[in-house]
Amino acid sequence: MPAASPCVQRWALGVEYDGSEFVGWQRQKDGRSVQDELERALGFVAGHPVELQCAGRTDAGVHATAQVIHLDTTARREGRNWLLGGNARLPASISLQWAQPVPTSFHARFSACGRRYRYLIANQPMRPAIQATGLAWWRYALDARRMHEAAQLFVGTHDFSSLRAAACQAKSAIKTVHAISVTRQERCVILDVHANAFLHHMVRNIAGVLLPIGQGKRDAEWIHEVMEARDRRASGITAPAGGLYLVGVDYDPGFGLPRAPVQDIVPLTP
Repeated sequence: MPAASPCVQRWALGVEYDGSEFVGWQRQKDGRSVQDELERALGFVAGHPVELQCAGRTDAGVHATAQVIHLDTTARREGRNWLLGGNARLPASISLQWAQPVPTSFHARFSACGRRYRYLIANQPMRPAIQATGLAWWRYALDARRMHEAAQLFVGTHDFSSLRAAACQAKSAIKTVHAISVTRQERCVILDVHANAFLHHMVRNIAGVLLPIGQGKRDAEWIHEVMEARDRRASGITAPAGGLYLVGVDYDPGFGLPRAPVQDIVPLTP
């Protein structure tokens, strides 16, 4: 009789990272990626090579406080083994936060039913030096309330073709924004966006539309023109990557995954 196939266990893990020193999440030919570092560390713990899937493939310079990944393994390990062993072999800029076994029906990307991003803007005349890689910078005064009111035009199901990067590989530009807000805490303007899914550069391009509105150079009606054009050239700038954070991923509660609160990542004080 042939030997039985070893039992494969799927694990989901929560990851936090500072993306400023990486070429992005995804493995690439040139440069360090978050995926490379995690696969190397977790492969050592497993005792065999592992291939990771993630909830959101963040770009170069983009950070995460609540990235979710999964891996399949035949190794018999406990959650603490993945956490302690993995973190011991990861750089200081990446940290595993939790580990939990999940059914093979779970997929970090395709099981996600929503994602939350936060974009931080240092709104001050001079560029910040401390924590500069974790903030975008806009030197001109911004009216956060004006930005918030205009941003509500993005809520709902729309064609976001004007807010997708040229390299975006999504099959459809139609996405649903559940909620969006713009607030101010001292010198920091904070954009929060919750949607079912995002196009490549979508949050940074939303920020690029809201910035001139907050500055008073455009009015809210411009958003209608941008969206109706379905053309990236009709939109604003792509805001810098450094201020963007993946701060939450939504899954069916039946998976029983930890739901970390959205962290208050506001480093600036008066």
